[in-house]
Amino acid sequence: MSATNNYRDFILEQLNLLDGITCKTMMGEYLLYYDGLLFGGIYDDRLLVKKGNSNKKYNMEESIPYDGAKTMYLVDVFDNKEALKDIVLETCKDLKSITDK
Repeated sequence: MSATNNYRDFILEQLNLLDGITCKTMMGEYLLYYDGLLFGGIYDDRLLVKKGNSNKKYNMEESIPYDGAKTMYLVDVFDNKEALKDIVLETCKDLKSITDK
């Protein structure tokens, strides 16, 4: 099953508090970037973000986006724009610290 355009549009609307969000189609799913940094994606109409130390505090469930992939966190607060913004920023903070090394 692939992610639907309607769900993608909904998630992008929920992320509108963050300037710099881009979305790229990849094999029926959508990869999400913040200021050019890949932080997550939409897989089978589920919003998933990469795991990091900073976003552990949100106690999100682990989920696999597709067979053979690393586990990611399943975001379940996508209807709360402020919480979603915080999760994305925390996730990117960890990812940025890794890429800056």
